[in-house]
Amino acid sequence: MFGTSGVRGPVGEDVTAELALRVGRALGDRDRVVVGRDPRNSGRLLVDALAAGCRECGVEVVDLGVAATPTVGRAVAWEDADAGVAITASHNPAPDNGIKLWQPSGQAFDGPLREEIEARVRADDPDLEAWDGLGDRRAADATDRHVAALVDTVEDCERSVVLDVGNGAGGVTAGALVGLGCHVETLNAQPDGSFPGRPSEPTPENCESLATLVREGEADLGIAHDGDADRMRAVAGDGEFLSGDTLLAVLAADAAESGDSVAVPVDTSLAVEDFLAERGVETVRTPVGDVYVAAAAAEDGVTFGGEPSGAWIWPEETLCPDGPLAACRLAALDAERPLAERAAEVPTYPIRRENIETEAKAAVMERVRETVTAEYDAADVSTLDGVRVDRDDGWFLLRASGTQPLVRVTAEARDPERADALRETALSLVDTARSE
Repeated sequence: MFGTSGVRGPVGEDVTAELALRVGRALGDRDRVVVGRDPRNSGRLLVDALAAGCRECGVEVVDLGVAATPTVGRAVAWEDADAGVAITASHNPAPDNGIKLWQPSGQAFDGPLREEIEARVRADDPDLEAWDGLGDRRAADATDRHVAALVDTVEDCERSVVLDVGNGAGGVTAGALVGLGCHVETLNAQPDGSFPGRPSEPTPENCESLATLVREGEADLGIAHDGDADRMRAVAGDGEFLSGDTLLAVLAADAAESGDSVAVPVDTSLAVEDFLAERGVETVRTPVGDVYVAAAAAEDGVTFGGEPSGAWIWPEETLCPDGPLAACRLAALDAERPLAERAAEVPTYPIRRENIETEAKAAVMERVRETVTAEYDAADVSTLDGVRVDRDDGWFLLRASGTQPLVRVTAEARDPERADALRETALSLVDTARSE
């Protein structure tokens, strides 16, 4: 029920008011819970249902209304609450919604906490209060405090920024950038959960208008968020939409010094590892998912965590991926030296990605794991998340999709022909496993 991104799926099917009510009741042993939502219309009823479940059990609910997910994550500590709930499907399309839970540290609920809540949801045996023991529900606005925190954290910078909010909840970024001295032109700034301006996920294809505005105008850089602004992607001043790996390398190099470590998921490009190694910075691999990156970022010596999908974590600030914070830090970096120059220093290696459909993805991956561990040196194999095999000149990774009947194949090398060869090896492993 609860994956690393909480519960997420189509409204009326996977995500319902009944489910939200049960999750609220499952949080009934807490004293105070913060809730917030992205602009999707279904978010109103889901917040109401979840808040009702909490209040039935005597829990006080602090309702932030429409708020970016990182605002919700930070507000758990600000409100001295025991948990936070973001009603959001993040970058998913408009028909979806979701429920994601947050700890006071800003980290999403980890595996044991998710299992605890899921068990309570399934048991559906809440400890309901009598009429005079119901929890209160009060409104609060944490956005201004989030803006102030960003302005206090990041150096002032006079940049011209085009901000594509994607009709989501990321307006906090505009306030923070203006507070830092930037000139901000917004795109798709009106919150609208049907996402009329562009699809919610900030991909190169979905952000062509942003890239064009930066390239043909006088802006120094462009910023794009998804529906709840936990993700941040960027366009350099020359109009190039930067890859997630390039952006990860640039942000990590700024956040870490020689001897430090940064946390990255197992599907991160080898180019990031090479780029940081030249600067004496070690990369620590994690499973894919911001909750895993956050857990690694909380360890001593790890100064930054990031995912190429656009999730960026500075553990000294919060363990929640904070797209607005990333936007502000990137603007400050561009003020020191243009982002395009920084990006040009990051190597680019050929990377191959494939999705293979199968209704038996778990069984296929188990057979792949058995074959790989038998045929390859144990030192070259990682089963941290899927199966990854490292070779001297590249690597390949096979992972079961968490939400679709797919096995995802990734292969990368410093040489195109070698990348193709590793891709073929990986595909052959999957094909053999499917036929058994």
